[in-house]
Amino acid sequence: MATARYLVDDVGRAVAFYTQNLGFTLRQQFGKAMAILARDDLTLWLAGPPASAARPMPDGRQPEPGGWNRIVIEVEDLAAVVADLRERGANFRNDIIDGPGGRQILCEDPAGNPIELFERR
Repeated sequence: MATARYLVDDVGRAVAFYTQNLGFTLRQQFGKAMAILARDDLTLWLAGPPASAARPMPDGRQPEPGGWNRIVIEVEDLAAVVADLRERGANFRNDIIDGPGGRQILCEDPAGNPIELFERR
């Protein structure tokens, strides 16, 4: 099982996004600081502003949501998943692209963290 951590600006909103749109289950929530979600073999930790993971680094850099590293969620019908997410107001960084192993698109959670949705060939 793999574990990933995403920084988010609103834990409740992020939990709703992942559970209602991407098939995650809420395992545990620590108020506004953190939530632990699961989907298949992935555990996702969502860390809000009060979480220890959001504290400034010794050199002054401040951890924040966004970036380009991402989790990958494999789906059976990418076009249908994208259409459903668009209808629900999800943001995307690009359109569906074809690659050697399948098709993919980058969706954003409410804090701007990227999620790659991938359909194998």
